[in-house]
Amino acid sequence: MPCLLWTTGLSPKRTIRTFFVVVLVLAGIASVNPVEAQGSPEKRIALVVGNAAYKAGALPTPANDAGLIAQTLQAAGFDVIGARDLDQNGLRDAMRDFQTKANASGPNTVVFVYLAGYGVQYQGDNYFLPVDAQIVNARDVPVEGLRITDFSRSLAGINNRGSIVVLDAARANPFVQSTQPLAGGLALVDPDANQLIAFNAAPGTVAPQEAGPYGSYAHALAEMIRIGGLPLDDVFDRTRLRVSDLTKGAQISWNASNFKNAFTFFDRVPNPPPDQVSSYDNDANRTKPISEFDERNAYFAALDRDTMRGYEDFLAAYPNDAMARRVRAIIAARREAITWRETSNADTPEAYWSYLRRYPRGPHVWDARRRLEHFEAAVEPPASFSVIEYDVPPPPPAEIVYVDRPVLYFGDADFGYAPPPPVVFLAPPPPDFVTLAPPRPPVDLYVLPAPVFVPVPEWVEPPRDIAPPKNNVIFNNIHNTVVNNTVVSENEAAPAAPGLTTGEKLARAAVSAGVGAAALHVALPPSVQKKAAVLQKQVSAATEKPTPAAGLALAPVPSVQTQAQQPQPQIQTGSAATHALPGANGEPLPPAGKLTNKRQAARAEKTQAPKAGSNTARSPTIVAQPPLQGTTPDAHALPGSKGQPQLPEANAPAVKGQSQIFKTPAPKAANAKRKGGVAAPNTDARSLPAKPAPAIMDNTPAKPGVPNNGEPQLGNLRHVVPPPSREAAARPSLPREPHVAAPAQAPVPKPPAEPKLKVEPKIQAEPKPQAEPKPEPQPKPKPAIVEQQAKRPPAAEKKKCGAPDQPACP
Repeated sequence: MPCLLWTTGLSPKRTIRTFFVVVLVLAGIASVNPVEAQGSPEKRIALVVGNAAYKAGALPTPANDAGLIAQTLQAAGFDVIGARDLDQNGLRDAMRDFQTKANASGPNTVVFVYLAGYGVQYQGDNYFLPVDAQIVNARDVPVEGLRITDFSRSLAGINNRGSIVVLDAARANPFVQSTQPLAGGLALVDPDANQLIAFNAAPGTVAPQEAGPYGSYAHALAEMIRIGGLPLDDVFDRTRLRVSDLTKGAQISWNASNFKNAFTFFDRVPNPPPDQVSSYDNDANRTKPISEFDERNAYFAALDRDTMRGYEDFLAAYPNDAMARRVRAIIAARREAITWRETSNADTPEAYWSYLRRYPRGPHVWDARRRLEHFEAAVEPPASFSVIEYDVPPPPPAEIVYVDRPVLYFGDADFGYAPPPPVVFLAPPPPDFVTLAPPRPPVDLYVLPAPVFVPVPEWVEPPRDIAPPKNNVIFNNIHNTVVNNTVVSENEAAPAAPGLTTGEKLARAAVSAGVGAAALHVALPPSVQKKAAVLQKQVSAATEKPTPAAGLALAPVPSVQTQAQQPQPQIQTGSAATHALPGANGEPLPPAGKLTNKRQAARAEKTQAPKAGSNTARSPTIVAQPPLQGTTPDAHALPGSKGQPQLPEANAPAVKGQSQIFKTPAPKAANAKRKGGVAAPNTDARSLPAKPAPAIMDNTPAKPGVPNNGEPQLGNLRHVVPPPSREAAARPSLPREPHVAAPAQAPVPKPPAEPKLKVEPKIQAEPKPQAEPKPEPQPKPKPAIVEQQAKRPPAAEKKKCGAPDQPACP
């Protein structure tokens, strides 16, 4: 001490004071760090995957089951990431992302993994299959699937509070349908340190196919997680009882645990309702011998314990019970699963020969033979070899019948139907959790469905001493169904704004999906989220195409088409309607060389184009025509030019030099008498021929003396436009468009022969030739005006002189 005082140069009193201060500081540091380490809140993270859209055959429930479990874990304070329908690359990337997240989460983290879909076993290992798995033979399984053992061991190697791995994947799969099938269900495995592993069906068995909306296992597991205060093992033990209840014994779930730390999903209030507390919770009942229960309770006591000894004790006490055959099948499947697990762990030819001697037709026969081929050993067991010692005795002859099949499920009627569990073992489910409503449809690629939230019972409290993710809406409102469902509905069902393009709607849906995921903390794994964004951009780029403006044509097409090319009639709209010619659409012809009177002209000017229907707006046509005097160039074209069909015979004029339209007359007017060589116009559009009638003729005056033999003449027939249908006339008008020609609406009984554009030199006398009218267009009148004018007789026409069969000019 004197040396210390001499070296510090301080007085003894001050030196002692300084010494005690340093000791207190060091003691405080040593005491604070352990407290912070032990008292830090628990973190919870989860990965949930639901694969349903398999190429080999879609499943109805896995995606919905994953959404239900994800929502339940959110309420328990888990930071959940999840996805549905992942392919091989997406599944591997998602698991890699989650493993990275678990490594960075810290030592005070609980990890939960739920995988729903198709799972298969191959040579002692379990594989979870992506939706694009293509398994032709058994050796494709390790290539196409993801081995669960690799993933579970990597999670167990992380320094955390423990991990829970749930495989809802024991189903009758459609893969490897050959003479060398895979063993059914999932293989029995041992959990790693501080880990719990659970299957939806017992090892070596499969669950029955269910229609949905949720599977029995996911439904039961979600119910038991929501019960406050249950230890982890009790959650899965009660899940087994509820699954048996929901499926009437057709499905028996399984779990094995090495989880050491205390863990509960929810807490419970000090005094819960009496009907929610099972009297089987006490240790006395759990350690009570099976023989001391009555027959009904003894079966559920054995099912709750789910051990070989418990089932054997039941058979010893009640060998003739109605459930005895079912219990023998459970024992047979469990014994074979244990035997195969020890065989694959040994992985020697002697081990596989030992299995084949016990089960010569067992479910793992082909796995044993494949391994023997790998060792280049004889497939059949030799006469003498070192038989390995198993932990279970060989099966009695009565058990062989249950395992001499590749797939075993407990839905067989031979096993009987299990009754519901007594209340002493399992309380009835909450009334609002008996029947669950179907989930809402997914809002985006890979996003899990969002179930309708059912509030947690009031006597269940959120878990204490945990660090839930920020803005976890469900965790903050576990007793409030209105808030949670409103948030989900607003984020998923936001209506699209009118006038948006397809790409904008997809982008809006993506933003809405992102908002919903952010609010509810059900996000995609980072790699899957990037992949979804890339696919979304590709879809947006593919769907966003330039939209033509209103009134513009999409592509030019010929104005006259055959009936096969143009099944739907097109209506003349827009500016094309203003080029209606005299005599068109059933109008009477004006006097030779004159237009209609001023009153008719004024009436025609007021006449608007008939209203076009939606078909015209969707598929307008552009007519390329030669210029007409006083009109826009390219307004008319000759029949047969520029790819247009020739003029049909039905539209040939009866009198040379006359500009008019002849339509197929109605049956009553077939023999109508002509006046002045002009046929009575037919205003009934239904009597038009089925073949398109429009034709465009040039304005070259016809030579006198050219006869009309019923063939189309190249005189001066102008643009022919069929009258609009009554339905089209009642539709709202659209902006003016180029001419759209339409075929007649009703076919004639026998279409005329194809016309020939050939002028015969033969001269035919005509009693009343008429002069050619001037080629000036006239606006198309309304249908009502057309009918009125059609009834008026044509105006008197001047007679020519000097022509054959005509008097001489004075």
